[in-house]
Amino acid sequence: MTRVWSDRMTVIELVAKELQMSPKELEKESLRSYLEKRLLKVESEIFRLAKKFGVSSVFELDKKLKDGRVREKDAFEEYFALDHLESERDKIRALLKKL
Repeated sequence: MTRVWSDRMTVIELVAKELQMSPKELEKESLRSYLEKRLLKVESEIFRLAKKFGVSSVFELDKKLKDGRVREKDAFEEYFALDHLESERDKIRALLKKL
């Protein structure tokens, strides 16, 4: 891009024009791309934590803790991390459906 940005043209408008798309379309696609990338990162971390304890969800980890198959002191931090990540995954999925 060799054009000088004018005060009247936002970065979004400039990039959209260069890519021959509407600013609204660019914003939507950019947001979708960001959310998908973040979702992959969250799901990867969920997989890593779940695999560590041989579970597929925080509910299964909770069951293993209650059954005594996993010691609480061994899973304390990961339990809350897994719970948080699953919540974030659900929020991101809901946001993607709205786009």
